[in-house]
Amino acid sequence: MDARSIPALIRAGGETTERPALVAYTPDGPREVSHEQLQAGIERRAKALLAEGLEPGGRVMIFAANSPEWVETALATLTAGGTVVPVDAQMGERDLAHVISDAGPWRIFTSDDLRRRLPNAVATERIHILKPDETSEASPASEDAPDPESRAPTPDTIAAIFYTSGTTGPPKGVPLTHANITTNVSALLDEGIAHNGDRVLVPLPLHHVYPFSIGLITTLSIGATMVLPQSLVGPRIAEALRDSEATILLGVPRLYSALWSRLEARLTAGRRWRQKILNGVMGACTFLQRRLGVNAGRVIFRPVMKRLAPSLRLAVSGGAALDAQLGERLQALGWTVATGYGLTETSPILTINAPRDARLDTAGRPLPGVEVSISNGEVVARGPNVFDGYLNEAEPRHEVIDEQGWYHTGDSGEFDEDGYLRLSGRISSTIVLPGGENIDPERIEGALSEQPAVREAGVLEVDGRLAAVLVPEPGDAEETEEARDERLDEAVGEAMSHLPGHHAIGDVQVSPDPLPRTRLGKLRRHRLEELYEQLQSGEKVAEQAPMDPEDMAPEDQSLLADPVAAATWDFLAERFANERLTPDSRLHRDLGLDSLSWVDLGMALRERAGIELGDDAIGRVETVRDLLQEAIQADQPDGEADAGGSLIDALQAPESLLDDEDRRLLAPRGPVRHATARLALGICNLLNRFVVRVEVEGEWPATGSYLITARHISAYDPIALIGSMSRDRIDPLFWAGWTGMMFSSPPRRWFSHTARVLPIDAGAAPRRSLALAAACLDRGHPLIWFPEGQRGSGEGLEPLRPGIGLLLEAHPVPVVPVWIEGTDEVLPIGRFIPRRGRVRVRIGEPLSSESYGTDRRRILDQVETEMRRLGEEEKDES
Repeated sequence: MDARSIPALIRAGGETTERPALVAYTPDGPREVSHEQLQAGIERRAKALLAEGLEPGGRVMIFAANSPEWVETALATLTAGGTVVPVDAQMGERDLAHVISDAGPWRIFTSDDLRRRLPNAVATERIHILKPDETSEASPASEDAPDPESRAPTPDTIAAIFYTSGTTGPPKGVPLTHANITTNVSALLDEGIAHNGDRVLVPLPLHHVYPFSIGLITTLSIGATMVLPQSLVGPRIAEALRDSEATILLGVPRLYSALWSRLEARLTAGRRWRQKILNGVMGACTFLQRRLGVNAGRVIFRPVMKRLAPSLRLAVSGGAALDAQLGERLQALGWTVATGYGLTETSPILTINAPRDARLDTAGRPLPGVEVSISNGEVVARGPNVFDGYLNEAEPRHEVIDEQGWYHTGDSGEFDEDGYLRLSGRISSTIVLPGGENIDPERIEGALSEQPAVREAGVLEVDGRLAAVLVPEPGDAEETEEARDERLDEAVGEAMSHLPGHHAIGDVQVSPDPLPRTRLGKLRRHRLEELYEQLQSGEKVAEQAPMDPEDMAPEDQSLLADPVAAATWDFLAERFANERLTPDSRLHRDLGLDSLSWVDLGMALRERAGIELGDDAIGRVETVRDLLQEAIQADQPDGEADAGGSLIDALQAPESLLDDEDRRLLAPRGPVRHATARLALGICNLLNRFVVRVEVEGEWPATGSYLITARHISAYDPIALIGSMSRDRIDPLFWAGWTGMMFSSPPRRWFSHTARVLPIDAGAAPRRSLALAAACLDRGHPLIWFPEGQRGSGEGLEPLRPGIGLLLEAHPVPVVPVWIEGTDEVLPIGRFIPRRGRVRVRIGEPLSSESYGTDRRRILDQVETEMRRLGEEEKDES
C-alpha cells in the first residue's frame, strides 16, 4: 500500500501524461487546465497561504461550489502542510454554524453569493472570496514565509476533516490523514479500473469524501482528466456527459435513477407497447451478457447513447447502495457498472464490485489491504484507511473503535460463501418494537415509495408502534384533502399487503414539504422525528409563502445552486410572495399563470435572470421545477438584444421574428385558395341569409390596420362577424385562431390558411403568436382577435388574456370592441348544425392609441371596460 502524501501522489500522476488535468464547464464554455498549470496554481496558492501565516495543521475551510479554484485551494492547503475542511455549499444555517464552531478554521474560502450565509460572528479577516482570477498579487509571498517544501506533509499528517451528513444528529468531524486517503487510492489503482487516458465526470460536490477521494485524488493520481460540470443539475450534467467525451461517470444511485428515467421516457414516450418492447430488449441484452459475455446493448443502443454519453464505458456508483435492477439496466445499455461500499470514516472504500466480477445484488468484496469482518451481525473494519476517531470526541473513540482496532460501521450484514458482503440496513436505524420484533424501516419506506401515490416515505417508532410521514404525489387540481388522504390510505394498504404483519403502520402524517435528507439523499432520522411531532401537533402546515430552499429535496437544492435557476426562483418568490410556491407548484393550476401571462414571465426572466425562454421550452414546462431546468438550458440574449431590452422592442419589428412558414401564412392567396375562400364565404352568407338573422349596430372603421376584439361565446361567432361586413372589408381581414382547434390536422391547417387564420398558441408559443399578429397589423391588415382566449358562458365577459395588452403596447393601432349576442343559442357547444335564430353584433367606437396609452395593463383594462360597456347597453336595450 502506497502511504505517500496526497501532493506527492498527484505530482507523480501529472508527470505521466500530457492530457488536461481539469476540464471545467463555465458560462463562457469549457475551460481546460493542464497538469502543469494546475501544479503552478497549487504552488502559487500554497505560498500565498504560508505568507499569510498558515501554521502546520492549520485548518482551511472551503465553503463553495466545485471549480478549478476549489481544487487548487484544497491541494494548496495540503501542500503547505495545512488541513482542508470541505463544507457543503448547501449546508443549512444551523449545521454550518456548528461546523465552523467545531472545526475552528483559520481561513474560510467562499464565494460572493455564499458569504452572506456565514454566521455574523465570523471575523471578516478570516473570510476570503474564491475567485477565478485570483492570483498571488493579493497576498505577495514574504521573504520570511516558509517554503512549501519545508512544510511538506507526512503520511500521518491530517489531510482533511470531512463532516458526516448528520443523519442521526449534528454533523461530526472525521479527520483523515494523508495515509488514510492515499492507501485507499493506491488500492483502487491496483484494481486497474481506470487509466490515464480516461476522462472522469464528477457531478458530485467535492465536500464529500467519495468524490474528493475517488473523483479528485484518484483521477489526478493516474494522470487522467477530471471533468467538472457547470453546476450539479441534470441539464448541466447531461451537457458535460455529452460534450466532454467522458469515459467514466462518478455518480450516486439517485443520479443514475434520474438518468434512466429520462432515457426511458425518451425511448417509450409513455406508451405501454413501447415499454414492453424496451423491457424485452433489455432482458435479452442482460441474458446475452450473463450467459455469453456479449455486450449487445453497446450496439443496440448506440444511436441513443451517442446523444447522451457517446464515449462513456464505465458507470461508478457510490455514496449509497445501487438498486441491483437499476444496475442491470445500465449494463444492458452497454455500460460497465462498478459499485463500492464504505463510509466517510474509512476514506471511503471498504468493499468493491469491480467490473470483471461484479455482483450488483451485493456490496462486493473487501478492497485489498482492508480487513472487513462481521461481529455480532455488524460490519467491522480495520486497516490503513480507517480513521482514528472523531474530531473533539464528538463520539467517544472507544464507542466506535474497539481494543483490537476494529471500527464498528453501524451496518448489519453478512458474507456469502463466495466472500461477497451483503448488507441489511443500519443498526442505528433498526426499530425494536415492544414485542421484540426488529424492524428495518428502509424496507417499509421502499415498499411505500413504490406506490404511485407516494413520493417519499419516512418510517419511525412512536409510543411502541410504527408511524410514517408521507409526501404525496400531487393529485388533480380538484382533489380535496379527504380524497388525497383516501388515496394515501389505499397506497399504504397495498404496500403493507406485501410485508409481514408486524410491519403494519399505526399512524400516518402527511407532509407538505420534502422529507429532511442529506445531500446524497439519506434520510435525516432525528429530524424526521421532529417533523412527525410538528405534523401531529398541527404546528407544521403548508404556509402561504414560498418554500425555504433549505427545506427542499437535495436535487432541488442543487438546482438552485445554479445562478440562473436561483435568479429565476428569486423572481418567482417575489411575484408569488403570498402563495405556496414550491418546485412542484404547477404554473397554470396552482399559480394561475394562463396563456400569454407566459410572455410577461418571459420578459421578466430576461431582465432578472438574463435568459431567453424559447416557445418550445415553454411548451415543456408544467411545474416550477420544469421552469428552473429550462431556465438553466435557456439561451443567453446577445449584447445587441440586451441593448434593445425586451420582447416589446422585438415586436416593433416583427418580421425579424418570423420564419418562412410564418411569412407564407401572411402572403396573398393563390388562385385555388382564393376560389375556395370565395366558396366558403358564400356558404357563410347563405347561412346568415336563410338560417340566422344577423342584426348589426354600429359601423366598421375605414379600411386599414386595426384590431377587432370580439366577445366569444360560440363557434358561430366568426360567421356572424362575416355577416356584419361587406365583401371589400372581408378580403384584407385576418383572424387569430387557436392552434388546438384550427391547426390540429392537415385538412384544418389547409382550411385555416385559406381563410387567413393565424395560429395562436398562447401556452406553447406566445412569442410566435404575437409576432404573427404584429406583422399582420404592420402590413396594414385588420385583425380579429377573441381576447377572452376561450368560449365564454354567455352570461357575461370572461377576463381578457394579456396578449392584446402586449401586442398593442408594441404596435399601437385603433381597437374596435365588439359585443356578440345570441350565437350561443344558434350554435351551442356540442351542436354541429346551426338552428334558426337571431344574432346581434354591436360594434363599438374605435379606441385610439392616444386613449389607451402605452401601459399594457391599462390597455387591457380599457379594452375590457369598453367591451363590458357594450354588453351592458345590450342588456338595457333587451
